Amino acid sequence: MPRSAHDVALAVGEVFAGVFDQLVAWRAPVEHVIGAAPETRPAEIDQVVASLVLPRLTEADPMLVGAGFIADGEIVRGRDVHFAWWLGPLDANPVLGSTTEPTRLDLTTRGYTEYLRDFRALEWYRIPATTRHAHVTGPYVDHLCTCDYILTLTMPVHAADASDSERAAAPRMVGVIGADVSVRRLERELLGAFLEVEAPLALVNEEGRVVLSTEPALQVGQLVPVPRASEETGADASTIACPGTPLRVIVGPAASGSN
Repeated sequence: MPRSAHDVALAVGEVFAGVFDQLVAWRAPVEHVIGAAPETRPAEIDQVVASLVLPRLTEADPMLVGAGFIADGEIVRGRDVHFAWWLGPLDANPVLGSTTEPTRLDLTTRGYTEYLRDFRALEWYRIPATTRHAHVTGPYVDHLCTCDYILTLTMPVHAADASDSERAAAPRMVGVIGADVSVRRLERELLGAFLEVEAPLALVNEEGRVVLSTEPALQVGQLVPVPRASEETGADASTIACPGTPLRVIVGPAASGSN
């Protein structure tokens, strides 16, 4: 039986739920090592994070192209910010070339990382810090690591130095745990299901920026109008939310960029 657009939206939600579940599983060990000392040594963080993320980056056909923990400087001795972040094997990367093993992100080798001095203003950090919830940033071209379109999933990491009631009311965020998914990998995972739907489809973020599409005229990163929900019904048959994400599937003429 052919898939429906609703089936596709559910499939998108399942893929992202899998990544978010992984972030939840990583967060607890990171919070534990941070809670063990008021000022954590970078090497201690690195060891824990590497043990968590490297198996996922080196599995067969990995979903993740990069992953790790970005710590606020207040918890890392002698640092304004600390990136415990690794990239998986890369094919013909413009910065690193082709790699067969995971690579540690080394900011000292990047001449264009000045913007990271104000990393708290960047969406992948700012939104989790504001909402205290997980967030999806992108699609955007990752000039720092992959030089390709990615989506970054991040989740707040909290200090373990407060009581349960204090943490519930206003937990102290000390960084984000996160993972990058390349749009190319997402296409391999989902495009087959999208193509089973007779109508043209486009997966877009909240702003209407295209993640993937079965309409050849639409390119990744392109902005398209997102149909507004009906004031009477509160829904729009041509726009379907992907559960657990800010992404939506738009259907039919809307998916071609015209309403």
